[in-house]
Amino acid sequence: MSFPGNPSRRSAWLLLAGLIWPTLQGCAPARGVGDMGIVIERASGSVAVVENSHMNVLARVEGLGDLSHASLVYSRDGRYAFIFGRDGGLSKVDLLSGQLVGRVIQGGNSIGGSVSQDGRLVAVANYQPGGVKIFATDTLELLADIPAVDAKGKTSKVVGVADAPGQKFVYSLFDSDEIWVADVSQPTTPRITKYTNVGSKPYDALISPDGRHYIAGLFGEDGFALLDLWHPEQGVKRILNNYGRGEKRTAVHKMPHLRGWAMAGNLAFLPAMGRHEVLIVDRESWQEVGRVPVIGQPVFVMAQPDGRQIWVNFAHPDNGNVQVIDVPSRKLIKTLTPGPGVMHMEFTPRGEHLWLSVRDADRVDVYHTGTFERLATLPALKPSGIFFTNRAHKIGL
Repeated sequence: MSFPGNPSRRSAWLLLAGLIWPTLQGCAPARGVGDMGIVIERASGSVAVVENSHMNVLARVEGLGDLSHASLVYSRDGRYAFIFGRDGGLSKVDLLSGQLVGRVIQGGNSIGGSVSQDGRLVAVANYQPGGVKIFATDTLELLADIPAVDAKGKTSKVVGVADAPGQKFVYSLFDSDEIWVADVSQPTTPRITKYTNVGSKPYDALISPDGRHYIAGLFGEDGFALLDLWHPEQGVKRILNNYGRGEKRTAVHKMPHLRGWAMAGNLAFLPAMGRHEVLIVDRESWQEVGRVPVIGQPVFVMAQPDGRQIWVNFAHPDNGNVQVIDVPSRKLIKTLTPGPGVMHMEFTPRGEHLWLSVRDADRVDVYHTGTFERLATLPALKPSGIFFTNRAHKIGL
């Protein structure tokens, strides 16, 4: 934008533009979004818009449908959140105005999604009717519908969708034991590469922070499926086969999640399915190099941004606890008992604080990661997922 006149007049124009620019942009406040985020309020179909610099709730947005197992991703600029709900809803929320600005019912039950490398596309993974749908992030226009139907004509639930370099989405077919890679360079005509027989019932997945390795956990057996996207011609490899060999399988009280970025240096820390252990894996060989006994069945295993500590929460009946693992010693160094129903955790961008949701106490707690002191408590309605906007600039989040 150019401004007329001499320097003093230009200064006046700039001052006036600074005053009216938020109004021209739809009455959104003139502030950045780098310290903002969203807390899912699972029972009320609402979300709380928060900021972590001062540990405040800024707004509440309602009318988002069934959020009993909701997740979200952010637009490239971090201003908009795309929220995926159990009712098949795809909702677009403006963090600056604190408003719902778009919503479509695109399926019967959606459990996750991802934004493309260029920020123009949002992919939604569906339990029902299965498959992946691709939408434009600006208008929520449907651009592609990719059914998850295997060679035998069987339709599958889709889980673990993640963005990958090269304008791709990678996802797993729970019922068909497959991993698919969708090249959406031409979004209306995606090109699909399919990997079959990857292992029994891939239930969730992560992609490494550099976008190279896609790892799916297997619900039907002990082990993980690994796809090296630098060398896709090598196919999917099995890693950590039979890590519970010879031991009686126990009931799984809650499916563990792999999206915690449990990567610390050359190590990966992964939840052991149905076991009271965290597996330690060497990221070069993808071989197990250790285990850490923990208090219960791990759900989220999350590394601090500096990689020095790993924070773990748990399935029922141990979900009132959080434990901290020291990476250099590979030992537990702290057990916290925040309260009943710790559902999710999220680090501030540089890792000085950890936010965690205490669902059954209707609150969010903020802890200092150095002292383990609880610094603040924020009210929230049956909170679950916590998502800060720095995710907008990370692969796979």
